Amino acid sequence: MADVTTAPNKPSQKSKSPQKKPSKYQDPACAYCPETVRACRLGEQAERGPGYCPTKVDEPGLTNAFSEYETEFIGKVARASGRVEAEGYCKWTRVEEIVQFCKQMGFTRVGIATCISFLDLANVLSRVLESHGLTVASACCKSGGVAKEDIGLADAEKIRPGGHESMCNPVAQAQLLNDAGCEFNVVLGLCVGHDSMFFRYSEGLATTLVAKDRVLAHNPIGALQLSDTYFSRIFGPEKPEKTPKLPAEGRKKKGK
Repeated sequence: MADVTTAPNKPSQKSKSPQKKPSKYQDPACAYCPETVRACRLGEQAERGPGYCPTKVDEPGLTNAFSEYETEFIGKVARASGRVEAEGYCKWTRVEEIVQFCKQMGFTRVGIATCISFLDLANVLSRVLESHGLTVASACCKSGGVAKEDIGLADAEKIRPGGHESMCNPVAQAQLLNDAGCEFNVVLGLCVGHDSMFFRYSEGLATTLVAKDRVLAHNPIGALQLSDTYFSRIFGPEKPEKTPKLPAEGRKKKGK
């Protein structure tokens, strides 16, 4: 499907907003939006959104954000993402979505930033991508074999003290894939924080295929789904006895 590079039309807005009262909140808190509301799904946030809805607490921020979609590249990414979402909805796996997104964008060079423990799966992914005509470069987290002591970690802070232990090197992974000309990078099982550094230094767009969770077979959402039972330990000491219906933080201070 050919991409249309003209800027998308801005969503129509009603001339009069039904709510002009200032919000009691200063920060957005979408996580607390009741299932019966979620008004933004149908574009009714101005009428039905709660006080902590982004529309109520930072409408200028939303307007400024939309202007980015009017740029040629981000507009193309947004349209390609929307087409993949619609065409593959509940049909394509995430691997297939990655392939189709690359095709929509016209990408030809894809990078894989993988944990060394995922190299066997990185091989499968590389072969899958190559089977669709993509050129693939891959870099594992231990690239360079740099000792953890070289970044200031003590021997006692290693997983297995007493010997050489290579640091995870996401900055090098990003640089290697940048140098290879990768337009789109796929993250495979990088640690928390290491993935953050990779995203920061990656010049190409990047997505996560696998989020590492050594306890839950790399299915981190399981801890949230079982937070009331087997994984209640994830809550801290300030957990309220009764589940709050409104965000505790973010209210404007009196007089402001």
